[in-house]
Amino acid sequence: MKSHRTYEASSPEVAFAQSPLGQQLKRVLSEGSASSRTIADFVLRNPVRVTAFGIEELAEHCAVSNATASRFARDIGFANYAAMRSEMAATMQGILQPVEKLRNNIERGQGASAPAVESLDYTVANIGATAQALDAAGLQKVVQKLTAARTVYVMGFGLSSHLAGLLSLHLQPFCQHVVEVAGHGGTEVAAGHLANITPKDVLVVISFPRYALDVIRLAGFARSRAACIVSLTDSPASPLAELADVALFAQATHPVLPSSSSAALALIEALVATLMVSNKDNVEKAARLTEAISAYLYGAEGGRVKPKKSR
Repeated sequence: MKSHRTYEASSPEVAFAQSPLGQQLKRVLSEGSASSRTIADFVLRNPVRVTAFGIEELAEHCAVSNATASRFARDIGFANYAAMRSEMAATMQGILQPVEKLRNNIERGQGASAPAVESLDYTVANIGATAQALDAAGLQKVVQKLTAARTVYVMGFGLSSHLAGLLSLHLQPFCQHVVEVAGHGGTEVAAGHLANITPKDVLVVISFPRYALDVIRLAGFARSRAACIVSLTDSPASPLAELADVALFAQATHPVLPSSSSAALALIEALVATLMVSNKDNVEKAARLTEAISAYLYGAEGGRVKPKKSR
């Protein structure tokens, strides 16, 4: 009989990936065949759902045959698929499931729920799950790396480019040098920026479903140059998680959109807030920055709009 740890304060996907079975599935992601990687990816992303799936349902969702799904279970050390599913269920018993519970509630009441309300419900659940799964030690390690870096490169394409721009703006006062890799030039400009990256630098790479292939390739290049890679992504099954020295996860589930950015934005703000108060110098920098821009803010002394005199 196998023992099962209790995985506290985490989203289901992140907590499952930290379990012994989850770690085994992550190895399959990097070493297995194409069909095995497909199954492992789906199981890591949907551990709660898979505990209720028969082998036919899993095979259908992964677009593989029943025989392939059965062979997958045997290849990772189980007698059959039923034994693998039983082990998953035992592992999941100690894992908090806030997003899945909300998803089930939403699905039961979909007829009465407006799309806008449903979207906002997912936003609340995503931020809650991200907060519960936050790796405090990992966050502190990222802050240390950013503080010590010669140059911090920030990269995101597509919808993630806006998140990269926001993070770059927030980091500039507190890091030695910050470069937004993609900017307005896309892949070619990004590759040019990263051409001189060194082990003294940090690359913060941001990508959520749908993942940009160029982001993965360029992050792999930076890793080959021994730079520190920090990834902001949605799941341990993300291709960026394997490339990263430190990975921070933001839940990105959405009922309509390919992914949601709300929790990612909240995570970026949490990271910046931690960086700002991480040492005395940064606190003083924040104070000087406030003083420098106060004259240009509405309502502040020097920037106040004088009321018109009445006739």
